[in-house]
Amino acid sequence: MASVIGKRIGGRTYYYLAESARVDGEPRVVAQRYLGTAEEIAGALAGGGSAPGDARHRTFGDVAAVWGTLRRLDLVRRVDAVVGPQRAKTTLGLHLALAILHRATGPGTTLGEWWTGSAAQDLVRPRPPKAAMTTEAHWRALQRLTPERINAIETAIAEAVLDLLGDDGTSALAVDVPQFAAFTAADCTLPSACQDVLAGLGLVVTRDGAIPLSSRVYRREGGAAPTFGALAGELGERYPATGLTLVFHSGQAAQLDLGARSGFVGSLPLADHPDLLTQPASLRRRVDPERFAGLTAIDTRAVVDGVRRRVILTHSATLHAAQSRAFADELSTAVRELDGLAAALAAGTHRGDRAQVRSEISRVTRGRRAERVLTTTLSGTHPGELRLTWQVDQAAVTRLVDEFFGKQILVTDHDWPVAEVVTAYRARTHLESTFRWLTGPAAVGPTPRWEWTRHRIAVHTLVSVLAATVTHVMRREADNAGMNLSVGELLDQLCGIGETVLRYPSTGGRPRARRILTDRDPAQQALYELFGLAEFAPS
Repeated sequence: MASVIGKRIGGRTYYYLAESARVDGEPRVVAQRYLGTAEEIAGALAGGGSAPGDARHRTFGDVAAVWGTLRRLDLVRRVDAVVGPQRAKTTLGLHLALAILHRATGPGTTLGEWWTGSAAQDLVRPRPPKAAMTTEAHWRALQRLTPERINAIETAIAEAVLDLLGDDGTSALAVDVPQFAAFTAADCTLPSACQDVLAGLGLVVTRDGAIPLSSRVYRREGGAAPTFGALAGELGERYPATGLTLVFHSGQAAQLDLGARSGFVGSLPLADHPDLLTQPASLRRRVDPERFAGLTAIDTRAVVDGVRRRVILTHSATLHAAQSRAFADELSTAVRELDGLAAALAAGTHRGDRAQVRSEISRVTRGRRAERVLTTTLSGTHPGELRLTWQVDQAAVTRLVDEFFGKQILVTDHDWPVAEVVTAYRARTHLESTFRWLTGPAAVGPTPRWEWTRHRIAVHTLVSVLAATVTHVMRREADNAGMNLSVGELLDQLCGIGETVLRYPSTGGRPRARRILTDRDPAQQALYELFGLAEFAPS
């Protein structure tokens, strides 16, 4: 169904011909064509020919905000200062800035596809020639990024970040992102012999905002990965920050001798401290309702690796609900499988012996939380006589839910407020989320047989880390303004600030183009003002 709709933008009404259809049972606008203002439509009907020849929509807010942040960090000039004199019209600094802008705002596209349909064409100055905006030309330019230049660039951008943060950047965290990206190894003679290599990433990040300052990529297959303690030592040597704090998760705790270490925030296995898990909920206090809705904690002390340490038992209502749903699904699956096995035994269609049936029962329950609450009874001795019954121990379910769900145990030697300890520990989670956003599609490459050499992996890592740096600067600013968003959520919100480009028929020269921003909701308007997007908006 076709209809004409009007949008109020900048005090004027612009009209569109909208095509509507039902999508999943709901009426939705599936296509629209710009008609113009009332005056333009009247002129067209009178033969004035003032209506545009075509219109297209593209995102504006994400590109403008990331480009504005790159400019505030002075990234192009800082990179070119590291590289030195260049003869190319498009400098290495501009190539790297465009790679970061592309990674942050169009990670699932090739460089050429992104540039053709992106608002970057109207924002980036100096504007690169079209020949420079292909994947091949882009990689040729980035080949000039030697290991020495990569290290120097990281240092230069870290200085820019610290200048921006001031005193807030004097302390830093060392974190590990163990599943940074997967690459197809190119150091093989036949394509069939190539294997995927899972790369991990060690990072030094600011305590405020988890903004990357220094990185070290490592292989997790085909060679021994460094222990987290050794990795943190390497990062500390490369970036001698004041007060470098090691951030680790419970699976890494065994690698570290916390009894002899200082400067850390980490989590411990819940099962190692059963006395903490049974503490009544009435002892927990809210951490920070504005930043951590539904999070409560007990701040106490316990013996860890032979030393009495500060430990914080946290309980998240959100995590509790998610674990409850997952447990209900897990228990339901186990019960269905046990029912099926019991029915097969009763019908005589399962002729396995007692050991085989026991093995199947173990397969259904072993290693799961369901094992703690399910009691099974296998009667009979010989095949054909075996019978299975089961029951759920509701008291065990209550204990499991009350003692484990929603909980974490954090350990630290810092006297920071509980909210700051939680923030430091969650830095790794935020970074993992950011890199999933930035590197998922990008690591695939533009062709099915994309070969990742050591140099390409190093360049890809640099682009990814700097894209995380830029977007985490933005996320920190949004957080300080009261908008607690992940990088993905922030960029999604900014994507909602769109731009319509109207192209009018040529009257002898180049076709005229007009850019109009779409309406903004209150959250988008707040981001528009926070990142100063009016500077890039069409006049």
